[in-house]
Amino acid sequence: MSLFSLPMLALLAAQFLSAFADNALLIAAIAVFKNIGRTGWVPFLQAVFVAPFILLAPLVGAFADAQSKGRVMFMSNALKLFGAGLAWAGLNPLLGYAIAGIGASTYSPAKYGILSQMFEREKLVRANGLLEGSTIAAILLGVLAGGWLADRSTSLAFGGVFGVYALAAVFNLLIPRLPPEKPLSSFDLAALAREFFIGLRGLWRDGEARFSLLGTSLFWGTGATLRLMLFAWVPVALGVVDNQMPANLMGVLSIGIVAGAVLAGALVHLGNVNRALIGGLLIGPIIMLLAQAGTVSHAAAWLVSLGAAGGFLVVPLNALLQSRGHAGVGAGRALAVQNFLENLAMLIGVWLYAGASHAGVPVVGMVALFGGLVLAGMAALAFSRRVNRIYN
Repeated sequence: MSLFSLPMLALLAAQFLSAFADNALLIAAIAVFKNIGRTGWVPFLQAVFVAPFILLAPLVGAFADAQSKGRVMFMSNALKLFGAGLAWAGLNPLLGYAIAGIGASTYSPAKYGILSQMFEREKLVRANGLLEGSTIAAILLGVLAGGWLADRSTSLAFGGVFGVYALAAVFNLLIPRLPPEKPLSSFDLAALAREFFIGLRGLWRDGEARFSLLGTSLFWGTGATLRLMLFAWVPVALGVVDNQMPANLMGVLSIGIVAGAVLAGALVHLGNVNRALIGGLLIGPIIMLLAQAGTVSHAAAWLVSLGAAGGFLVVPLNALLQSRGHAGVGAGRALAVQNFLENLAMLIGVWLYAGASHAGVPVVGMVALFGGLVLAGMAALAFSRRVNRIYN
């Protein structure tokens, strides 16, 4: 299949719109809590969104592999639509965002797992680059639109999110019905949970899959925590207190990820996947430099560099895991394991940030320390990769 075939374009459009709405929904929800003086609730938004990725991980991968993945995306998007509708109706945004998180947890293994059914191994990195680029472009525009609309009316922002989810559902229906990858004879929850942890153990024992799981988990845990830190860091370091500036800076970060994804598609393939570690090792030092930025231009420069390093790391590692998963436990199940570990890393990062913030740690020092921890984690991953190469 061509990388620019109609099925792939439908997938890219559906993913773009759904990810756009996810991020606009977060910014609108944060604005609600800022408006009512409950900024301490902001970390809980990230927590309720990622919790389903952890709690439902034993089920969602098997569900995605047992169904036509395009229809799984449609059903998952319907849940997101419902969550946005609740927020638009005036209910607590935590509830709406939690329901959107349930939809996202089932959406993710389907959207990435379908690539290994659509494309041969040689095209997987480039296909992932396109999907990741679509996702990051959506994050960029979603946070910008969410910030702009929320500064005018949170109700308008939630209504816009609802409409974008509805449009995403239309493109979900245009994705062709591919056959299930691994049909289920029965939907026994206990058996699926056992199967999930057997799959997790199998992927962990596979050195290539373990490398991918650790690298992507560290990256996305970093990204989720830093995204929340920006809302506290920007007023202190840059003196700007509106919703638009942190959203703009998250958009700048997203531009960098797109550039890094494109670069990875050109320079990295599964045969030289260790090159991705170059980007990983740069993430921590760039965050440490970002912590000291005192102007918007300096912050933007470090954030676009940070995004490029992250995109260069994560796109090849996603392709590596899909390849290993498709040959073994199934791409959907492998992506569910990845989501479980990535979102566990996000949850740990967010709670550490919430704890440090509650303890009164200055936010500039907190960001610098966070960069040092990320550097230590990536260095440990690179060292273990080198040791495995020597002894295997």
